[in-house]
Amino acid sequence: MATTAQWVEGARPRTLPAALAPVVVGTGAAAPLHRVSLGLALLALVVALCLQVGVNYANDYSDGIRGTDAERAGPVRLVGQHLANPDNVKLAAFSCFGLAALAGLALAALSEAWLLIPLGILAILAAWRYTGGDKPYGYRGLGEVYVFVFFGLLATLGTLYAQAHRLTWAGLAGAVGVGAIASALLVANNLRDIPSDRAGGKVTLAVRLGDARTRRLYAGLLLVALLAVLGCAVLHPTALVALLAFAVALRPLRTVLAGTTGRDLVPVLAATGLFEVAYAVLLTAGLVWGPSLGR
Repeated sequence: MATTAQWVEGARPRTLPAALAPVVVGTGAAAPLHRVSLGLALLALVVALCLQVGVNYANDYSDGIRGTDAERAGPVRLVGQHLANPDNVKLAAFSCFGLAALAGLALAALSEAWLLIPLGILAILAAWRYTGGDKPYGYRGLGEVYVFVFFGLLATLGTLYAQAHRLTWAGLAGAVGVGAIASALLVANNLRDIPSDRAGGKVTLAVRLGDARTRRLYAGLLLVALLAVLGCAVLHPTALVALLAFAVALRPLRTVLAGTTGRDLVPVLAATGLFEVAYAVLLTAGLVWGPSLGR
């Protein structure tokens, strides 16, 4: 039976910045419109965190029963390492999805942003179908697309729309930036797992691209995040403060480009997550700070 610590590790806390960052940036994008609601932002954060943990448990379950988690260099695999009953891991995943749905309904009702309901249903279905079902798209190299769309565009712009009832160019730029970094987090994870994924028949984008091109993709996604800051700064020059976050990205970037493999790539995941949080906080600070300069 898995211990509490193993269940926590199975939730993959290193991935949680991918849930926090878009909510922070979406709320920051509402600041120039003077429409920030911390209550709605908190509900959006609950939705994002529950979806993130839910998809992590769902991946653990689906990969585990397929046998693709038998040999991994990363964190605890509850099913793959026979630490927990697969049905219990599946239950944990759907419990998280249920909590996300309840929080999402509350968010839609309190904000009267009813469009969020069908988008939320789509997000839950996509979370399960990532590695679940008979034709999981995560096994066809589409995982990074899912992360960019749902933990970049949808989470950021959904948070903005719930508070402001409109979208902005700054919000879109921020959504692209955090989506790119969240995708880079998955790229680093899949780069580490290329050997085991290839052996298990899991055709991730990293498996399709190969080692060298996957490393270049990681660097390219960080470049997209940088360009997103510059795009945001066209309308809000103080957003340039987010460039300071790239100091955090230098070490993981060097590690990836140096050809590091296996367990030695695990610190890249933590560092990329830290970079995403720093990026989101500084970009939000720039968006909040900007309007105050004009008063």
